[in-house]
Parts: sequence; structure tokens; C-alpha cells
Amino acid sequence: MAKAKRKKASKMGKKAPKKLKGTNKKLPKAIFSGESIASNAKEALDLYSQSRFGEYIDKKVHYSLPEALYLVERGKIEVFYKSKKLSFQKLMEKCKDIDRKIETKYIVFKDIRNRGYIIKTALKFGAEFRVYDKGIKPGQEHAKWILYPVSETGEFTWHDFSAKNRVAHSTKKHLLIAIVDEEKSVTYYEVAWIRP
Repeated sequence: MAKAKRKKASKMGKKAPKKLKGTNKKLPKAIFSGESIASNAKEALDLYSQSRFGEYIDKKVHYSLPEALYLVERGKIEVFYKSKKLSFQKLMEKCKDIDRKIETKYIVFKDIRNRGYIIKTALKFGAEFRVYDKGIKPGQEHAKWILYPVSETGEFTWHDFSAKNRVAHSTKKHLLIAIVDEEKSVTYYEVAWIRP
């Protein structure tokens, strides 16, 4: 039997963070191919080593769409498409062409990352994201949660819930459902198995 436990909600900020003034730090440049976003810049590898943004594969740092959006909004990387630098809004528009649920996913990604957790995609687990407990980096230990973002106005059936719960149970992770409301606030529900 599964029981849901409500987690504290968070209001999403309306303003984008400002870049630090007076810093001459070179930003990593990433290339958007139309399907994926990657960088071979030394600065991208440094950012990966410090904060685990991206996945280091074949001498490049590959970013998920929510990661790239987050880093662009925070002024941590620059993304180029056909040699033109993309603003956050332009990048979001291009991401919507790939994933129609990207806005909901991004709101949840941003909220989790702002709370101090590392969040990564979890497609091989059959989930949207995997979330690591605070202080844990990927590779040190396994993720504690798998996370499914859902729009308050979207459809989420009992069949969907049951399937997601089975995936969490089979991967020995806790299940988090993140509900995004129309004001872009996120409410989390952690689902756990109990024995009657």
C-alpha cells in the first residue's frame, strides 16, 4: 500500500538572478545542435567538477534541457545555435520544440536545485529526474528519489501513478511527485510503501 506525504510548497521567484559585477570569469560556451546541448570548454568541465552540472561523456559536457535553461538564466553558461547566442527566452522556445512539457519540468528542476539538491535526468529508470540527497554527488552514492513533475492542469491518472510507483519500488528509490500550479509554485508529495 502506498501513502502520500505532502512536502512544503515553494513560490518560484519572478526575477532572474543578476550576474556578479566586476568578475572577468569566462563563461562556458555550449552549442545547441537542435537536439542536444554540449560544451567542450574547460570552463564547462570546471563547472561540472564543482557543481555536477551536465554529464561528462566523450570529452564534452552534455547538458539536459532543464540544466541548460537553469545555467543560462543564472548567467553561468552561454548557449549558441548556428553561431547566434540564445537568450533564456529563445532557448526556452527551442526547448519547447523538443519537449512540450519543458516549462513544468524546468520549474521543478529550478526549485529542487535552488533548495541545494543535485537533480539529473532519469530516463534510463523510466522517470523524468533523479534527485540526490544534500551533500551527495552522482557517483558517490545512488539517488534517493525519482521525481515526476506534473502540471496542476495536466492529466495524471491512477494508472500513471501506479506505474511510477512501481518504477520507484523496483529501483529502490523514493517517489516524489511535484505538482506545479498556475502560479508556478511547486508542491511535493513523497510516496512510500508501508506494511499494514
